[in-house]
Amino acid sequence: MCLALPAKILEREGDDAWVRLGESKMRTNLILTPEACVGDWVLVHAGFAIQQVSEEDARETFRVFDQMQQGIDEESSS
Repeated sequence: MCLALPAKILEREGDDAWVRLGESKMRTNLILTPEACVGDWVLVHAGFAIQQVSEEDARETFRVFDQMQQGIDEESSS
């Protein structure tokens, strides 16, 4: 199973960028999203930004992840 996570671009250096992914900051390659700029949101998979997304879509993804985690937590406490 593959999973891409939303991240916000903090700095850009050519085809590379520093992005905020949750509580972490990581280096990401932007070769697949050359139009992405500082402040944009991208989906990151295996160190590559594979698609730009809106901030609204990124926040919705985080909301769904939180709901999934709550379900897991509830199930494990039963």
